[in-house]
Amino acid sequence: MARYTGPTNKLFRNKGVKDLSNRKLTSSMRQTASGQHGANRKKPSEYAIHLSEKQKIRYTYLVSEKQFAKYYHEAARRKGVTGTILLQILESRLDNVLFRAGLGVTRKQTRQIVNHGHALVNGKKVDIPSYLVKAGDVITIKARSNDFIKTVMSAIDLSGVPAWITLDKDALKITFERIPQREELDPDFKEQLVIEYYSK
Repeated sequence: MARYTGPTNKLFRNKGVKDLSNRKLTSSMRQTASGQHGANRKKPSEYAIHLSEKQKIRYTYLVSEKQFAKYYHEAARRKGVTGTILLQILESRLDNVLFRAGLGVTRKQTRQIVNHGHALVNGKKVDIPSYLVKAGDVITIKARSNDFIKTVMSAIDLSGVPAWITLDKDALKITFERIPQREELDPDFKEQLVIEYYSK
């Protein structure tokens, strides 16, 4: 995903990814694939269904193929339901936590915040978007005088913050309270298909 430079909206629409460049677009997004004959494509094979679901989740969290495979093998190594653990790992990424807290319209924006060194985890600067946040970690945003950060602060919608995250908007402080449960995550994800894809 890191090397893809084409039109992401078309790519996301083909895979059924809801996180487009503007969240408002998701409600009116057409369900068929892009292109003149997108609605007439033939029935996909079992392998294509498995692959498509993997790509859908991978594109949603904007991770590379190598990273995604690494997360899967880590999830398979841990005790518990592999698919749920995989989604929990992806949700624990620093760029995703900032996105869930409303500090960006897209994960690309929150990734930029992290890459530019604006994020502190427990008081220490972290500029790696894939950094995995642990329960109880506190994330603060510095450089509040920065015009981009000011824009972010004005756009934060507290109503969209999930239950496993606490946000202090005035202090720009995020507390990752706990790991989310499966029922709190996207119900459209069919992670069992991903497990079957890697099991072949």
